[in-house]
Amino acid sequence: MTQVFVVNSGSSSIKYQLVDLDTEKAVVSGLIERIGEPGGGAGDHTEGMRQVLDALGPDREIVAVGHRVVHGGPRFSSATLIDDDVEAEIDRLSALAPLHNPANVLGIRAARAALPDVPHVAVFDTAFHQTLPPEAYTYAIDAEVAEKYEVRRYGFHGTSHEYVSRQAAVFLDRPLESLKTIVLHLGNGASVTAVDGGRSVDTSMGLTPLEGLVMGTRSGDIDAGVLFHLARQAGMGVDELDTLLNRRSGLLGLTGTGDMRDVQEAAAQGDEQALAALAVWRHRIRHYIGAYIAGLGGLDVLVFTAGIGENNALLRRRALAGLEFLGIEIDDDRNELSSRVARFISPEGAPVAVLVVPTNEELEIARQAAAFA
Repeated sequence: MTQVFVVNSGSSSIKYQLVDLDTEKAVVSGLIERIGEPGGGAGDHTEGMRQVLDALGPDREIVAVGHRVVHGGPRFSSATLIDDDVEAEIDRLSALAPLHNPANVLGIRAARAALPDVPHVAVFDTAFHQTLPPEAYTYAIDAEVAEKYEVRRYGFHGTSHEYVSRQAAVFLDRPLESLKTIVLHLGNGASVTAVDGGRSVDTSMGLTPLEGLVMGTRSGDIDAGVLFHLARQAGMGVDELDTLLNRRSGLLGLTGTGDMRDVQEAAAQGDEQALAALAVWRHRIRHYIGAYIAGLGGLDVLVFTAGIGENNALLRRRALAGLEFLGIEIDDDRNELSSRVARFISPEGAPVAVLVVPTNEELEIARQAAAFA
């Protein structure tokens, strides 16, 4: 049995899987939480990594370690073998992802120290989107400022979008290169990507994961002038504005809860704030669907994935209601079926294949890391 050890390191956690390359199944998975906190699972990431390796057992045959890294900046367009220089560059990119890259680096350092004799591979959330054309990734600000501070659209959830768009082609038994696809990754964090022939050509998240759809606690798209207005009129500083848009907005800001299940329950009872929040959430999704169909010049496949996308039949139906004129339809019976495998939810013979495809970012990381074994 050959295995890839997949590591997703957070600031106070290590989420992990040991993936068997022959079956492409996780043989061990787990989570060490509250690292460095009083009474937590481990004093630091080095100790946490030792605990993880103990949990994997003595029979492991690790041929590579795949590390999820959130931000790869403009340099990393594919999975990359980690050496000291690559590790340093990932650390430098913390300026673009201060909540994520520093934690990713802690996991990389701990794992490289614990497993020095196998290749360690960085798989970047941003890499899949490096195929965006300049017109899609360029912000219309002073070009010298943008270049100096690496300001552009990077996009995120790329590992999920890449995996799901490829799996959709496999499910349909059609060449990936022939398909115009929109992937809706809908969870607490949410994004949309237009995929043309297997290449990301547009995506909703931007310099950071804040842009785009309405999310659990993030605002998504907002006029930058709102920040100036709040700075001047409310006296809010940079950190307060950051907290507002990333942690106190989205569904939480509109309803008091960031959990879509709670929002739906409140809406079902007639709560006006919850009903309004669902309408805003739906409106933003449809805005992107329309824009991406125009950009793609048509649509063959629309795919739902991630927590809400895979499990919430009602919101799938509401998100697409009224788009029949675009060839996008949902079959209610198919949509209501619960399953953990890829499936149609559009009617037989519909112009656009509407699918639910469960995402598996850990498997995608394992596949990409295995190429370096």
